[in-house]
Amino acid sequence: MIDLRSDTVSTPTAEMRRAMADADVGDDVYGEDPTVNRLQTLAASLLGKEAALYVPSGTMANQLAIRVLATSGTEVLCPDRAHVYRYEAAAAPGNSGVQMHPLWDLPDGVRNAIEGVAHHLPQPTMLVIENTYMALSGAPIDAPEMATLCGIARTGGLRVHVDGARIWNAAVALGTAPRDLVAAADTVMFCLSKGLGAPVGSVLCGPAGVIGEARAQRARWGGGMRQAGVIAAAGVVALETMVERLADDHVRARRLADALASRWPGSVAPETIRTNIVCANSSALPIDFVQRLARLGVRAGTIDSRTVRLVTHKDVDDDAITGTIRAFDELGSDD
Repeated sequence: MIDLRSDTVSTPTAEMRRAMADADVGDDVYGEDPTVNRLQTLAASLLGKEAALYVPSGTMANQLAIRVLATSGTEVLCPDRAHVYRYEAAAAPGNSGVQMHPLWDLPDGVRNAIEGVAHHLPQPTMLVIENTYMALSGAPIDAPEMATLCGIARTGGLRVHVDGARIWNAAVALGTAPRDLVAAADTVMFCLSKGLGAPVGSVLCGPAGVIGEARAQRARWGGGMRQAGVIAAAGVVALETMVERLADDHVRARRLADALASRWPGSVAPETIRTNIVCANSSALPIDFVQRLARLGVRAGTIDSRTVRLVTHKDVDDDAITGTIRAFDELGSDD
């Protein structure tokens, strides 16, 4: 099977497996795992932040940021199809007592939410920016726009967190350093287990005091890990060896978008595909597209009833893209 459901299905490289087997370990709950500490130091340096915390998942990293930065009984602003709003099982209100406020237009939506507050309306205390923005085919947000969004948030006294699950894809696509994309934000998280190919984990980066609070909250949520260097070692390898090759995933995603658009006009706008995600309008595709494609040996996914998603990653090479396009042709011939 060619698996394009998500880049989370990618498998660790041989170098990662060797590093995991040979990792120096200690008890990370005590802060004594040297490999975890190395990963955290490396991540904080690359993102331009003071400190970092290794956690099991991107959802936990996002939720820790909300728990520490937002105030209970207030609003957290975010894009209307943001991961923290749509795909984290309503964790923010459950964990932190906050209300998510989805915005349909940025940056004006942020400005309007801040300026429109009155005594009977909830007070926003935090903005979450998703970069890349998954629901818009992994659209990258450049440094000037990120700075603008953060600046508007600051005028309202809001703290800012970047859901940078695929921030490395954004940096590669934009030809910039990831630290430049998040310089104005309080915190940023990124996933090691997506395009970078590591098997487990995400990293939350930010000021030392904030990360200290997040570490304490991680323990309350049962996220403390012991000899976690065994998995953190793969994360170190991912950061050191897997970033530049993301450009290959971007090229392959554009091939898929071109193929979809040529066969089913209106399904996707290829010129908008800049990273490794292709979101296609399901109404423009054949009926039962995902199920029929799977019978031809290609797994695609959905993010909602109107959107089919295909995601390239390290385990999808040029031959796999060719095979997927061949499956498109077979599927189209059945209509």
